[in-house]
Amino acid sequence: MPNTTHPLEVRKLIAKYGERVVLNQIDMHVRRGTIHVILGGSGSGKSTLLKHVVGLKEPAGGEVWLLDTNIAQADEPEYEAVMSRVGMLFQGGALLNSLTLHDNVALPLQEKTSLPQSVIDDIVGMKLDQVSLLHAAQRFPPELSGGMKKRAALARAMALDPEILFCDEPSAGLDPITAVELDDLLIELRDRFGMTIVVVTHELASIDKIADDVTMLGKGNVVASGPLADVRQYDVPLIRSFFDRIAGKSGGGSESVLHALGGHLPGDPS
Repeated sequence: MPNTTHPLEVRKLIAKYGERVVLNQIDMHVRRGTIHVILGGSGSGKSTLLKHVVGLKEPAGGEVWLLDTNIAQADEPEYEAVMSRVGMLFQGGALLNSLTLHDNVALPLQEKTSLPQSVIDDIVGMKLDQVSLLHAAQRFPPELSGGMKKRAALARAMALDPEILFCDEPSAGLDPITAVELDDLLIELRDRFGMTIVVVTHELASIDKIADDVTMLGKGNVVASGPLADVRQYDVPLIRSFFDRIAGKSGGGSESVLHALGGHLPGDPS
């Protein structure tokens, strides 16, 4: 049954590629109006989890409840109805190079609503203004910097005023200043509009700044889950080494910490 206090709830999720288990009995719930970060090293399963959460992959076992709908059991109309309430910020932005920024942001409104073009134009202007790109409305994606592309993609993801926003590595490839600006935008969406945001990232500074809750994956298992402040206090070397990197306390390099997250804690299911 759905849990209305959690716009996203993952229950005992099993994911496989062929016979290989990639995610093993994953439990995760996302509180409404929070930023929930899914983190882990390369191969930990975080991208696979995101694909299952938005219905791009079918679970081998378990359930994913998104906005009170069991995604795996939804028929096509039910799935489309749910996804019309969801925003997605892809890692590469996924903007159409042949369209202006205005037309990129207008696209979901034209496809999913019957609003007149004049109203769509007004909404597009508001969304571009929210990400400080109104001045660039008639420019094309190849004319933009990486940070501007990410902000434009965020404006498009917000076009339908989603109840929940998914962001796949939003800071990837951005310089530190631009990454901070994007973090600030996500925080503003949470604080001003009460939006629920799920972020997949390994950027430690962003995690420390934006996360209310985290789910840490390692080798397809949940290593830790809960409020960021609580998880950071866990007296486990793997977790301490990961979060100490944010404050620059760890003696190991970031690559070694991320590699460690490919493992799992003693006692965790393998």
